[in-house]
Amino acid sequence: MAYDPAFGDWVREHLAGLGPIEIRPMFGAASVYADGLIFALLDDGVIWLKADDGNRAALADTGARQLTYASKDGKVMAMPYWSLPDSAVDDADEAVRWARSSLEAARRKAAVRKPRKR
Repeated sequence: MAYDPAFGDWVREHLAGLGPIEIRPMFGAASVYADGLIFALLDDGVIWLKADDGNRAALADTGARQLTYASKDGKVMAMPYWSLPDSAVDDADEAVRWARSSLEAARRKAAVRKPRKR
């Protein structure tokens, strides 16, 4: 995993129509926040958008790829993040629409999350 701050600057500009976002380095990559929720990851020049039952099929239909990694035992693990569709890389309006969809997935996840024990 690798995060390039210059790529983060491009993401801020490309997703400006979404409103304020925050990018925080995380484990060599970076997480992207809006309204206090992680809705995307940045890694190796790819925007990975959070997905759930509400937007996963639409992302898959565009040819977006699901984020996967190999675990220590060699199993391929899938994460609930999908690449920004290729058509949205050059179209900021489309990218913002996908980012909104991803932010809604993050909101749905937060709404069902159990409170942490203290």
